Amino acid sequence: MKHYDVIWIGTGQATGTIVPRLVEAGKTVALAEGGRFGGSCVNYGCTPTKTIVASARAAHMARRGPDFGVITGQISIDFAKVMARQNKLRHSASNGLEKWLRGMNNVTVYSNFATFESPHTVRVGDEIIEGETIIINAGGRARMAPIAGIDDVDWLNNARLLDLPALPQHLVIIGGSYISLEFAQAFRRLGSEITILEGGPQLMFREDADIATLAQEILEGEGITIHLNARVQRLAQEADQKIDVFFERDGQTHQVQGTHLLLAVGRVPNSDRLNLAAAGVAVNERGYIRVNDVMQTNVPHIFAVGDINGEGAFTHTSVNDGEIFWDYYSGADDRTLEERITTYAMFIDPPLGRVGMSEKEARASGRTVLMATRPMHTISRAKEKDETAGLVKILVDADTEQFLGAAILGVGGDEIINMFTPFMYAKQSYKLFRKAVLTHPTVAELMPWILDDLKPLT
Repeated sequence: MKHYDVIWIGTGQATGTIVPRLVEAGKTVALAEGGRFGGSCVNYGCTPTKTIVASARAAHMARRGPDFGVITGQISIDFAKVMARQNKLRHSASNGLEKWLRGMNNVTVYSNFATFESPHTVRVGDEIIEGETIIINAGGRARMAPIAGIDDVDWLNNARLLDLPALPQHLVIIGGSYISLEFAQAFRRLGSEITILEGGPQLMFREDADIATLAQEILEGEGITIHLNARVQRLAQEADQKIDVFFERDGQTHQVQGTHLLLAVGRVPNSDRLNLAAAGVAVNERGYIRVNDVMQTNVPHIFAVGDINGEGAFTHTSVNDGEIFWDYYSGADDRTLEERITTYAMFIDPPLGRVGMSEKEARASGRTVLMATRPMHTISRAKEKDETAGLVKILVDADTEQFLGAAILGVGGDEIINMFTPFMYAKQSYKLFRKAVLTHPTVAELMPWILDDLKPLT
């Protein structure tokens, strides 16, 4: 039996930042990966979807050319080229990561999925290997909804959709959160008819109602049909391959027929594929591996980073998980999970950037909260770019003067939100932020000025 200092299971986004540090520290590393290198982000998430979003925005802006005095003529979509572009980027990124890792000294790559045999041993294919420390970085996958008839229809998830050879004529999407909305807008701009069925009373259930309403207005303005409070009852596929989706809303049964069906109803962790019971690793009621503030499971030498621990569903949180583990493992002890401030973006156009608390979370916190808002249509740079949809919302603790959170739905929101994040880590007063002199003309320059409108939540 081969023994390693570290067994690393899966190659999600923490892999590329931490495995080289382990090697530099003189550790021998076994790396187990039975699928594509790079995890969800590289293969089925960030890289391909944002590439498609970029193609869709190019089509959208080309159609808007006359708004700016630019006459472009008829716009057509080469869908095969759109998909070839995203495939080239994601496959080259995955292949490049694999080649780089395989070329590292003291790293042995096992091209198999790993399962535990005991707390210190792991099966990879026909071999059993032993590790002093084990890191689980095995991610998650799209959740399959238990809908009547689902086994009888050809449904898509975020991974299968990326292999489509032709543009869907009518894409029906079940689910109304981040993955759903990004694909909905992108494929609408590429030419598909889109229908979204969301079971709840608003899109993006984690967001404030005003933000969700604005996002819905933006999407509906581009011709996307959205049904809220739509409870899908059953599915059926016709002889011509079209898919019937039956749903209940307001006590009545409705039907929509599409050429393609996308399930975007959440994610589940891959913990059920690891035989964690053999190692004694505990999971919570949703199957996520329980970790403490340094990514340690209930078994002290086993750690879990990335989507599989349920502490964040983003590439940046996965990378940060790795850094927290590394600080603990290397003795630096600088970072902990408790200190992390939630921040993320949704990449519709215009994008939503979020950090810290939402308004509804701030209201529930028991703090004395100040809030300022500004519609995007009042910001000069947004008007100059003729991209005026959206809203800026900033939340402050009246007692500590520290930022509690911010939401920016609007042009540049995914980038601008990052100016708040380091300031929140520094725990500085918003009054210092207000003194900042920022570049004109930009959307970001208005962020300090918006603070002049802070008022107590009522």
